[in-house]
Amino acid sequence: MAGGVLCGAQNRQGVQWISAGEGSMKGHAGVKVAVVQAAPVLFDREATIEKACRLAREAAAQGARVILLPESFVPAYPRGLSFGAVVGSRTNEGRRLFQLYWDNAVEVPSVATQALAAAAQEANAYLAIGVTEREAQYSHGTLYCTLLYFGPDGRLLGKHRKLKPTASERLIWGEGDGSTLTVIDTEFGRLGGLICWENYMPLARMAMYAKGVEIYLAPTADARDAWQATLRHIACEGRCFVLGCNQFVTRSMYPSDLPCAEDLALQPEVMCRGGSAIVSPLGDVLAGPLWDQEGMLFAELDLGEIARARFDLDVSGHYARPDVFRLEVNEEPMPPVASR
Repeated sequence: MAGGVLCGAQNRQGVQWISAGEGSMKGHAGVKVAVVQAAPVLFDREATIEKACRLAREAAAQGARVILLPESFVPAYPRGLSFGAVVGSRTNEGRRLFQLYWDNAVEVPSVATQALAAAAQEANAYLAIGVTEREAQYSHGTLYCTLLYFGPDGRLLGKHRKLKPTASERLIWGEGDGSTLTVIDTEFGRLGGLICWENYMPLARMAMYAKGVEIYLAPTADARDAWQATLRHIACEGRCFVLGCNQFVTRSMYPSDLPCAEDLALQPEVMCRGGSAIVSPLGDVLAGPLWDQEGMLFAELDLGEIARARFDLDVSGHYARPDVFRLEVNEEPMPPVASR
């Protein structure tokens, strides 16, 4: 496959399009995918949903049938904010910030998910998007970092809740359980993935490989150069296509009246520079990484490459040693209250 090519032209919103070349292998099924690197309208659920739907339509207009948006795109990944918490105390202002975040989070299902489902149907594409999810069934309070999957028929096909929020993320997000280790069967292969530093959990990756994931989604907030090595490693290890997706966010995008806004004073103007990329099952970069701007990456995936790559490495098949190593995964829902 050819590498990513900067197209140069911009659409009416000034977003630069970036695409991988057409697949060189003929006679194999293929699918065009899109990774959307953009910023939400921070802390504004309705405006961000509207933007996400517009971006999905624009990606579909370029022929994409699988579209990925970043981690916690709705309503924001709250980078740089302390929520007024230090060991042993929390501030009233931090609690107000959490309430604002909670107020703009996404319940599943809701009017917000209906709008995203309609956008997927209009795009005739599989749409995966990161949201901060507000639990509506049990606690009516806890937030989760969640990846939602919508089908081209407009249905919500599944979700994945981040198993382990990283560091200060644990102030705002609860932990998911094994019941949402979701992989979706599509006509293009099996679609699934993990969120950000979940991808550093070897056993979580192995659980996904055992589910036969072929198009692996890795939405993230990690903009380090080192993250590129992670994306390529997962592709080589899992012999799957990897779609890495991050936001491009600047300090000036934050609302000026945000509680705890003083936390942002020491932050650089560019708070997240992106780094989205698309990688092949043999670790070749097909598109990206994209830095320091909003934009889209496209690649035409030759799905026959998955079988060719697994000829010599299949970590949940012929390259496994179940007589020596075995992973047990608990996929039962773990609600805090179970009625009998």
